[in-house]
Amino acid sequence: MTEFEQGTAVARRAGAPGVYDAELDAGWRIGGGINGGLLLSLVGRALGDHLGEAGGHPQPVSLSGYYVSPSRPGPAEVHVEQIRSGRTLSTGAATLRQTADDGTSVERLRVLAGYGDLSRSDEDVRTSAKPPQLPPVEQCIGTDAAPPQFLASAELLQRLDLRLDPAYVGWALGKPSGEGKIQGWLRMADGHEPDPLLLLFAVDALPPTTFDLGLFGWTPTVELTVHVRALPAPGWLRVVHSTRNLAGGFLEEDCEIWDSNDRLVAQSRQLAVVPR
Repeated sequence: MTEFEQGTAVARRAGAPGVYDAELDAGWRIGGGINGGLLLSLVGRALGDHLGEAGGHPQPVSLSGYYVSPSRPGPAEVHVEQIRSGRTLSTGAATLRQTADDGTSVERLRVLAGYGDLSRSDEDVRTSAKPPQLPPVEQCIGTDAAPPQFLASAELLQRLDLRLDPAYVGWALGKPSGEGKIQGWLRMADGHEPDPLLLLFAVDALPPTTFDLGLFGWTPTVELTVHVRALPAPGWLRVVHSTRNLAGGFLEEDCEIWDSNDRLVAQSRQLAVVPR
C-alpha cells in the first residue's frame, strides 16, 4: 500500500451502513490542519466505495466540498448518503467528522458529489484548451526553495516530488512576479501513479498562489470544487494554479491538471482566505 493509499484509507464500520472510519495522518499537514485536497480524496474514497456498490458508479466526476472547521491528526469518521442513482451518474453526500476534546462530534468537511464511469471519457473530446508550456523537469526547482517558515508547517511536501517552474518562484528570493500564478511538475515521492482520487489531492498540492503575490502564510480553503475529466495516464502531472481576484480577504484559485498524454484530466476552483 502506498503512502497516498494509507493516508486516504477508510474502513466500513460494522453494523453501520454508510459510516466509514479513518485515521488522519500528521504527515499530510499544511499550516494549521490536514491538507484540504487530502481530505477530499479520503472522503472521495468513501463515496466511491458506497456509490460504486449501490449504483455502479465508483469514480468521482464532480465534487464540491465546504471546509467547516480545521481538521487535526487522529481518528475521523465519514458518513455517506446516496441521494440519487441514474444511468450516467450517482449523486451522493458525505460529511467528515472528528471528536473534539470535550467529547462532542465536530464536522470538518461537507461534500456533495457526482460519481460515474470515467472509462468512456476519451470517446468524444472537443477542447480548445492547451497544455501548459513548462521547462523540462530537471530545469525546474524543488520545494526546498520555499520559505523556511512554510516548509516547517508543510509536512505533506515530504510525500511529493514537486518541481516548480522557475518563472514563478521569484517569491523564494523576495521577488514575486505579482501575476498570482504557480505551476510545475508533480508526482508522488513513493511512486503512486495518478488516479482519479489522486487528482482530488493534486488540485490543492502546490504552494498557494498568494506566494506569487508576496503574501506568505497559511491560506485556508473555504470551498473547493473539482471536476475530474478523464482517467490520467501514468507519469508526471503538470499542475497550473492561478488567481485573478483578491478582494475582501478572500481569493479564488483556479487549477488545471494535465497528464503525460497532454490530456486535461482535472479542473478545479477554490475560494480561500487571504493569509494574515
